[in-house]
Amino acid sequence: MSQSASMKMKPAVAPTRRRRFSITKAIVFVIFGILLVTQLYPLVWLFIYSLKTNEEILSGNFFALPAVFQWSNYTAAIESGNYWRYLTNSLLVTSITMVCVILLASLTAFAITRFRWKYGQVVLLAFLLGMMIPMQGTLLPLMIIFKNINILNTHLSLILPYIAFQTPIAVFILSGFMKAIPQEIEESGIVDGAGVFRIFRSLILPISVPPIVTVCILAFINIWNEYILAATFISSEKLKTLPFGVNSFVSQYSVNYGAIGAFLVLGALPVILIYFLLSEKITKGMVAGAVKG
Repeated sequence: MSQSASMKMKPAVAPTRRRRFSITKAIVFVIFGILLVTQLYPLVWLFIYSLKTNEEILSGNFFALPAVFQWSNYTAAIESGNYWRYLTNSLLVTSITMVCVILLASLTAFAITRFRWKYGQVVLLAFLLGMMIPMQGTLLPLMIIFKNINILNTHLSLILPYIAFQTPIAVFILSGFMKAIPQEIEESGIVDGAGVFRIFRSLILPISVPPIVTVCILAFINIWNEYILAATFISSEKLKTLPFGVNSFVSQYSVNYGAIGAFLVLGALPVILIYFLLSEKITKGMVAGAVKG
């Protein structure tokens, strides 16, 4: 009797669990759907905006598609807005900064986490304090210093502050990952006669690729979109980066709203492509950097 009673009760429990699971799943899908729409809608709207004429934009119908796609807006943005010059300057500054940040941060994180010295945590704390310094609070002293050493209005006046502001978060992510690397890996290298730099180059760096990729992507996004330092330290038209170039283009073509929208799309396109192509690596690297050994 007990077996038959238990068999009768099972069908009553299963639908309840299934129903609860479906309701929870539906709520999760609704929340993520709302987040997806709120994140993607501004990008889609900007793209449609960039393909309209001034009359269609000023009509006030924001949701309507253009009658004819105005691809000439992109031509005007590229040719008249010096897009390629600004893009080249941004790529140059960003690339040099990323290489320096990875080199300095990886060596620092290796020294903090793998060497046995009593000041390791103090140095790590100093870098963490660097994350709390606001960029705006350094503009005036940096302006005076760069003017005195004659590097104001050069790309070096952007690269040095970018390295300083991106290195702390890079050290934090890389040191969190390197703490979890087993000591046996280094011991095997020592047994084979490898020195410190050989262990770092041949053993630690290959293992640390996921957080390094994450640091590269985060640094790229932060540097690419930075405007305050570029507007403060750069005045030459030939040296302007893309965010500052967007502001110049908007001021110059304030009547051609479609071309302004096209320039904004072109300015955001590199970051959007890199983020969507490498979003999985960002997640893996952040999780790896959060691991504590």
